[in-house]
Amino acid sequence: MDIYFYNTLTHSKEKFKPIDENEIKIYSCGPTVYKDATIGNMRTNIFQDNLRRTLEYNGYKVKQAMNITDVGHLVSDGDEGEDKMIKSAKQEGKTPLEIADHYTKLFFRDLERLNIEMPEIICKATDNINDMLKVVEELVKKGFAYETSTAIYFDISKLDKYPVLSNLDVEKQKAGARVNVDTEKRNPQDFAVWIKAPENHLMKWDSPWGPSYPGWHIECSVMSQKYLGEVFDIHTGGIDLIPTHHENEIAQSKGMCGKIPAHYWMHGEFLLIDGGKMSKSLGNVYLIQDIVNRGYDPLVYKLFNYSTLYRKKLNFTWDGMDSAKISLDRLRDAYQKHINGTYDIDDSELEKYEKQFLEAINDDLNMPVAMSVVWEVAKKPEKSKKIAKLLRKFDRVLGIKIDKSKTDEIPEEIKELLELRKKAREDKNWDESDRIREEIKEKGYIVKDSKNGQTIEKA
Repeated sequence: MDIYFYNTLTHSKEKFKPIDENEIKIYSCGPTVYKDATIGNMRTNIFQDNLRRTLEYNGYKVKQAMNITDVGHLVSDGDEGEDKMIKSAKQEGKTPLEIADHYTKLFFRDLERLNIEMPEIICKATDNINDMLKVVEELVKKGFAYETSTAIYFDISKLDKYPVLSNLDVEKQKAGARVNVDTEKRNPQDFAVWIKAPENHLMKWDSPWGPSYPGWHIECSVMSQKYLGEVFDIHTGGIDLIPTHHENEIAQSKGMCGKIPAHYWMHGEFLLIDGGKMSKSLGNVYLIQDIVNRGYDPLVYKLFNYSTLYRKKLNFTWDGMDSAKISLDRLRDAYQKHINGTYDIDDSELEKYEKQFLEAINDDLNMPVAMSVVWEVAKKPEKSKKIAKLLRKFDRVLGIKIDKSKTDEIPEEIKELLELRKKAREDKNWDESDRIREEIKEKGYIVKDSKNGQTIEKA
């Protein structure tokens, strides 16, 4: 069955035509590991997980590369300000390496909690500095980059077209350029591929231009080409990366080899919080850990994402999470009932549902429609092992562990502590109840109290 994806490069939904039928190559922009990844960041990772799972469901082998940005991402998209890693290191009193290691581990912990498949290649920027430096030297040699007193800039006027993804009007930007634009830049939209480091800068490498470090954009251009080749199938990321990072990746790649690096560019939309933006000042910057702390299985958040197409804004509310929790519980309960069923459903009916599900996911990852098929199957009054098997197959794309029962993986030790805590609450011994709750938490489980009693979930 044909697959269709919305391609930002052409601003249209297109039939997917792989470069090599034997292996689909995907490059996904990963995190800048200077702080915790938010649930908004994780929405992009969930969309990317649906993408690779859908391709695998269709029988393709996937080779996915994801970068870890641990240097070069400045606090301003205009090549101004501190490196985000350096700023975070100063604030937390740690080295940039310690910051990167800490937040990288937390990022991958969250991917595991969300049951997101790991890319085949994880590439850190700092492990590929020499490759980046060689490319920057080549760009200068070819005339695509030039030196100023502060950096090596890419000259966008050397390209046949810029930008190619967004509708940015470069000529209007030139006419309306602010007075404080770097006067050494040939064009206001020129961007840094290599930055000369101040004397006290914590991360720098030797280069023909003295101690310096890479710009953010050059990292992905170099690593995608190194690990996937000059041209690969799909490039993914969040919608916020289109006008700067991804435009500049394409520019550099055209300078390097004359080619746009990916045939398909796919972008996930923003997550809204209670109808507005996520903001520290509003106190609504939520992490997966916040979801865990409130007693939710992290996969509730994954299922919550399936209520809206990845290319549409999604509004996060805790009421919405409560509804998603009920849905996940009901789906898992339905599966458990079918696994013990004896009804012999006709195979043709199952094939009809499977076709509908495949049509949905192959239509630009239409998860809301796919979920409507899942629910229709799960709610069948006739309980059948064949239906349970089909639900497991659907879960290869959903990744919500539909076959997980409420008591799965809860050790006897934890169950005993729950009983002790229940007794303490019955005796109104609240201090003991709280102590046991903390002990259970230290052992990796979250207790949540409700009118129906205690519930326990893995952290």
